[in-house]
Amino acid sequence: MRQFGQGDAMRGYFSIGVESISKGYNLGNLVRTAHAFGASSFFTIDASVNYAEVKSSDTSHADIHLPFYAYKNLAEFTLPKECVLVGVELLDEAVDLPSFRHPMRAAYVLGPEKGSLSPALVKRCDFTVKIPAKFCVNVGVAGALVMYDRMISLGGFAERPVRAGGKVIEGRKNRRN
Repeated sequence: MRQFGQGDAMRGYFSIGVESISKGYNLGNLVRTAHAFGASSFFTIDASVNYAEVKSSDTSHADIHLPFYAYKNLAEFTLPKECVLVGVELLDEAVDLPSFRHPMRAAYVLGPEKGSLSPALVKRCDFTVKIPAKFCVNVGVAGALVMYDRMISLGGFAERPVRAGGKVIEGRKNRRN
């Protein structure tokens, strides 16, 4: 069975972060997921979390595997040269995630629980994307969806088959609809 990290690696690099997050468990969940999907780093802007909660929900110990940048405010926030900032926000003018072409070098930023990205941060984004859902989802779920979409888009996976199903796994039969 093919697992991410075997065979073709995802091209480029990405970082993921959050603005004004306040729940350590949500941050820990997002950091763990970022580690699983091969993020290059993680960041927060204006966070107010209990880092013991972050560590207890990040069972992968991402903090020893990924660089973590804690920016006190937006003015302090910096990106590497040619890294594109992508805001994830439910805005009318945002691009639907399934129609978005991910940049090779990207930093994705999500808003806080029960809130949105600040207008100043949205203005600073090169792109904003939205998850086509009826309403906002949990910050950890939103981050996972964005990272999964990036992996599917840039990870070197084969095109999906025209018919339902996929590659036949030895010992199993594909069911037909």
